[in-house]
Amino acid sequence: MTAQATDGRHAEDFTVGEECDLGTYEVTEQEVIAFASHWDPQDIHIDPGHAETGGRYGGLIASGLHTLAILQRLQVLGRREHWNVIAGQGIDRLRFRRPVRPGDVLSGHSRVIDVRLEPEWRRGLVVFDVRALNQEGKEVLTMEMAAYLEMRSEAPAGRRA
Repeated sequence: MTAQATDGRHAEDFTVGEECDLGTYEVTEQEVIAFASHWDPQDIHIDPGHAETGGRYGGLIASGLHTLAILQRLQVLGRREHWNVIAGQGIDRLRFRRPVRPGDVLSGHSRVIDVRLEPEWRRGLVVFDVRALNQEGKEVLTMEMAAYLEMRSEAPAGRRA
């Protein structure tokens, strides 16, 4: 076990229903354009003039992938830096609920929905319902995200939180 794995939270520390605020992040026009120019170069993300007059959204909007990246940042900086994460296992039910615009302030929230300990591997799979909301409290992104976390030691087989 690494030195990191002796500190912070482990899989067996999580309980179903536990909630966590992940902090906030203000989206800027400059980063919307920069991200999309590299990763999702569509006019609605990179050309304010076209987005205003020719787009369906009445102005520039962030790429959904950018919104997902912002939420990941909030998770890592908000809590996960204190968790003993081995690796992400996957994302399910990812939905982009509404456009994110320059000037929006996003907040991240997570709730534990499942914990499956795997003592034979000294790890547990923790599944989170994760949401990003804008400054009006409206959902902009929802998903279920699962991650493997270290266990301190072997726990009773089959324990489910």
